[in-house]
Amino acid sequence: MNRILACYLTLLALTAPLAHAVEPITHKILAQDNNHVVVLNEKGDVEWEVPCKFTSHDIALLPNGNYLLHMSDTTIVEMTPDKQVVWKHESKPTEGHKAVQIHAFQRLENGNTMVSEAGNARIIEVDKDDKIVKEFPLSIEHPSTHSDTRLVRKLDNGHYLVAHENDGIVREYDDAGKVVWSYKLGLAGRPESPGHGPEGHGDHVYSAYLSTGNTLIGCGNGNRVIEVTPKGDIVWSIDQHELPGITLAWVTMLEVLPNGHIVIGNCHAGPENPQLIEVTRDKQVVWTLKDFKNLGNSTAATQLLGAEGKVIR
Repeated sequence: MNRILACYLTLLALTAPLAHAVEPITHKILAQDNNHVVVLNEKGDVEWEVPCKFTSHDIALLPNGNYLLHMSDTTIVEMTPDKQVVWKHESKPTEGHKAVQIHAFQRLENGNTMVSEAGNARIIEVDKDDKIVKEFPLSIEHPSTHSDTRLVRKLDNGHYLVAHENDGIVREYDDAGKVVWSYKLGLAGRPESPGHGPEGHGDHVYSAYLSTGNTLIGCGNGNRVIEVTPKGDIVWSIDQHELPGITLAWVTMLEVLPNGHIVIGNCHAGPENPQLIEVTRDKQVVWTLKDFKNLGNSTAATQLLGAEGKVIR
């Protein structure tokens, strides 16, 4: 009996790890690069695509199943899964401005769409008929049609969190357009250097998000991610060479998943590095996407699809 029991316990010990094996993390994603917008399934296969020769800086799957897409410097569209355009917005230069570029947009809960206009240096909100229902000017120190802003998000409290790329500053505006908080990136103790890839370093910030009361910042060509308190103290960060085997270049969009993991957009980093990286709060890499067949070296706008729970992006 003891021998039979011993054999049973041995078999149980050998099979227990299999019963508790952790499935590898996989994600379905929406992204733009390589002249198209594409949905890649968990296996990396193309499920949906539409031509787009423009390099997008923002992108979204809407709750109704349609896509909000950045199709040119001045144009965003809402497109159905069967590729019908059901809504369109085109920005035009305002008086005194020669050109305008869109770098961020967001469908709001009331159905309106927030659009950030570089060149015009303003934020507007437009309704379903593309009529401007709200606008206010942005505070700009170093005007640039291409770089007044990158990502902008309207917060739950009605404020706007704006990544001012050319100024190297994140500013929070209240509902009336007044700056109520700001954070200047700086160079983090490194010399400034030219280039879009890992060799380049500067303070051209790409994105900022409000998370657990702090602000999570994708530092653009600052080559890192930082989390700062309302007082401006850095309490968490991932630096350019901190993740094993990965070099950060132009850090673009971030996503905070319901489990607390953070997905990092790693643009212009070259084929040696992944375009997307998922890390835990203790900086363990749990998933990456490196796809230079369907995407390329300019993947800036992405969204993970199918996450259960609230995603900050």
